[in-house]
Amino acid sequence: MIVELRTYTVKPLRTAEFLALYERAALSLQKKYLGQLIGFYVSEVGPLNQVVHLWRFDSLAERERRRQQMEEDPGWALYRDALRELDVIVQQETKLLKSVAFSPL
Repeated sequence: MIVELRTYTVKPLRTAEFLALYERAALSLQKKYLGQLIGFYVSEVGPLNQVVHLWRFDSLAERERRRQQMEEDPGWALYRDALRELDVIVQQETKLLKSVAFSPL
């Protein structure tokens, strides 16, 4: 199993706008194509203005296949265009985490 940990750093005071757009235009698409959402969070301590989400996949191949299907959906292109227009993202970081034998997930 792998977990994709994705972190977006958002311009100060713009997190609510990002979350509103994501919930309205992207969440249902990602749930449809990516599958198991583990969690969606905002930072409270440490680096601020960060939105973090985690997705579970059985393998890298499954992740690649699912993301490709999502990329082919016209709704995903519309979301990306709206996000670009909103202009709130400062940085994006993606980590792929591999589960160890004693991990509870």
